[in-house]
Amino acid sequence: MSRVIAIIPARLGSSRFPGKPLVPIGGLPMIQHVWERTRCCPDLDEVYIATCDDEIRDASEAFGAHVIMTSSTHERASDRIAEAAETLPDVDIVVMVQGDEPLIRPEMISEALAPFSDPAVQCVNLLGAIETPDLRDVNTIKVVIGDRSQALYMSRQPIPTSKDGVVPEGVGKQVCVIPFRADALRLFASLPEGRLECAESIDMLRFLEHGVEVLMVPTAVDVQAVDTPEDLERVRALMTSGA
Repeated sequence: MSRVIAIIPARLGSSRFPGKPLVPIGGLPMIQHVWERTRCCPDLDEVYIATCDDEIRDASEAFGAHVIMTSSTHERASDRIAEAAETLPDVDIVVMVQGDEPLIRPEMISEALAPFSDPAVQCVNLLGAIETPDLRDVNTIKVVIGDRSQALYMSRQPIPTSKDGVVPEGVGKQVCVIPFRADALRLFASLPEGRLECAESIDMLRFLEHGVEVLMVPTAVDVQAVDTPEDLERVRALMTSGA
């Protein structure tokens, strides 16, 4: 029987919003909301937080989370969880749940895990519907998909370009619930950083540049990541209204 875990990467030194894992939402640090909601997924055996920051470790252990300390040199969240996963025995699938997704719902994780019944599947990303304003938002990662639901390219820029400004078919936005088979995660960490990965600052481009397929799975759940202080206020309002 497969052992499936989730790892939430978190660090204080975000270039877009420093310190955001510990910002309060409804009296709790954001990272706690992510951890508590992730733990509600029945398909997970355990949930860990991976960080390089003592402050995040202390806050996380205070609310009961298992914490794995990692190097402070990682530029990519996937490299951080790869380091953390190497300390855990007998893991078959590692789900990365981004630490800035306080509105995550457990069923999203189950949706992302469903394709792993096929042994050929190595890595899955959730694909959300995209609205026209999202095309211009550099914090929204746009994904163009192929006829097998595989990612063809990801960008922070509006792709593919449409002359009439309408969102074209075959494009969506990356939703940051990303399961890997354990061997695929090790492969990711062993591969050199790609030119496109560095240019776009998107983890999954490392796989795409090296010919590793990333399966995109549509989700109807619409969440709000916290990339900016303005996003934080939206999330606070959504949680107040019951989201």
